[in-house]
Amino acid sequence: MDNSAYLTTWIGSKIKDIRKSQHLKLGDLADKSGISIAMLSKIENGRVFPTLPSLIQVLATLNVDLNVFFADLQTEKEFPGYLLKRKNEYRSVKKEEEAIGFDYQLILNHKIERSSMEISLLTISRNSQREPVTTDGIEYLYVISGSLIYELGDKVFDLEEGDSLLFNGNIPHLPKNHNSTDAQLLVIYFIEIR
Repeated sequence: MDNSAYLTTWIGSKIKDIRKSQHLKLGDLADKSGISIAMLSKIENGRVFPTLPSLIQVLATLNVDLNVFFADLQTEKEFPGYLLKRKNEYRSVKKEEEAIGFDYQLILNHKIERSSMEISLLTISRNSQREPVTTDGIEYLYVISGSLIYELGDKVFDLEEGDSLLFNGNIPHLPKNHNSTDAQLLVIYFIEIR
């Protein structure tokens, strides 16, 4: 079984187990999540890889955190492969022309059916500058080191090492680092291809 087939089966099986543990029928989950019974059945039986928005909607309906859902994936003994990328193999990418103090190191980008995923390591220098931006898709941030203020629409979050944030990238967002040291984040973009 290749990696994508394994992951498709793993996700579907785990969703089914969670649904059954909550004593929900497939129709109940469909009604609450807004995703058709036919599509949910295909996902649960490993015939279809769910789009990120669908997966997030299902997990929200089941009241399961995305981090918790994937927490034991790396411990699965039957996972057939791996991806090793050395630090010196990352490449710098410029995302915003006017940004000062934002260094993105592209770790991985991969397309699965109609979805695309990109993983970057972002270092934000102290007193960095840029305007709020929007992204087509869902963003996930994990603070590796340092701390920062993250503006998301009209909300402001103080993020510290170990904190994570998942949000709709269409909401204007801006990280700010007013500390004396750099902040380093793992940033994952999930984009649905139309």
